[in-house]
Amino acid sequence: MTPEALNSFFSIGIGFALAGALVNGYQAVAQRPAGFGLLQDGVAPKTFAAVPFLVFAAPFIIMRNTLRGMRLESRRLEFVMMATVIAGFWSMMSGTFFLMTLRATGVLG
Repeated sequence: MTPEALNSFFSIGIGFALAGALVNGYQAVAQRPAGFGLLQDGVAPKTFAAVPFLVFAAPFIIMRNTLRGMRLESRRLEFVMMATVIAGFWSMMSGTFFLMTLRATGVLG
């Protein structure tokens, strides 16, 4: 396995772990699951605060909604595969950004 592929897999894992931690932390504090409905409160400070949160929490929310929809609504396998690819790519991008931020601040060498 090439170092670039290993780095990509590591970024995907970090992105999903970060998304899961954010969503579970939100649920522990707010006593309700996080979702894209946080953006439907109109023009308010908490709506603007939800945007950066959702940028990093989206992979977990996409996969949770997809797997739940597969069970409850019998969604087709193609839709589930497409959502998984989108969530994986999003996770890789947010994980890469998070790792780059840690490297820039000197936390990682």
